[in-house]
Amino acid sequence: MNLRERPWYPILYMFVVTAFFSAVLIGLSRFTRDRVEANQRVALERAVLEALPLDLPKRITSAEVHRLFVERVTEPTAESMGAYVLMQDGRPQAFALPVEGQGFWDMIRGVVGIAADRTTITGISFYEQNETPGLGAEITQPPFRNQFPGKSIAPEGKPLRILPAGSRLGPSDVHAVTGATQTCTRLERFLDEALTRWRTEQEGNG
Repeated sequence: MNLRERPWYPILYMFVVTAFFSAVLIGLSRFTRDRVEANQRVALERAVLEALPLDLPKRITSAEVHRLFVERVTEPTAESMGAYVLMQDGRPQAFALPVEGQGFWDMIRGVVGIAADRTTITGISFYEQNETPGLGAEITQPPFRNQFPGKSIAPEGKPLRILPAGSRLGPSDVHAVTGATQTCTRLERFLDEALTRWRTEQEGNG
C-alpha cells in the first residue's frame, strides 16, 4: 500500500506541516522580539519628551530621541511618585507621568507632562492606541493635544475635564474630539485617576 493511502497519513502530514510553520513563527518571533521591544521603548521615550517643556525639532530620529532622553530624563522613582523627571542643573524642571486605560476599542497609553510647580500641565502625548482613525485616534493629533499646555490641575474634584466641543472652558478644561465621545470619556476617566493619585501623593509628601 502506498504511504499516502495509509489511514494515518493525513494526520501525520498535518502534524508535520503544523510543526514546521510553528517553528518558523517561533523563530521569527524570537528574531524580531528585540527590535519590537526597542521600538516600543523609543515610542515611550518620544512620548515622554513630547509631553515635557522641550523645544523638539519637527523631525527627530529615534537615535536622537534616545540620546536626549538619556541626557535629560531620569527614570520614575518613589520620590517622583512614578513620574519621569526632566532635570536641569541637578534640579527637577518638569515631570512626565505615565497614564493608561481602556479606550473605546483597546488600551490607550500615554504621558502627561507636569511643570515643576506640580500644578501646571506642560503637554500630553500618546504612544499606543487603536482608536478609530479620524475620530478617537484624533487624540494623538495637535488640535487636541495643543489644548493641554498651560492647563491647571484642579486642587479639588476632577483634576482635568474633557468637555464637549463648544463648551465654555475653565482653567482645568479642554474640548473633546468631535464625534469621539466614548474615547474622550474613557481618556478623561483614567487621566483623572492618574492625576488624582499624583495630587494626593504630592499632598501627602508636602
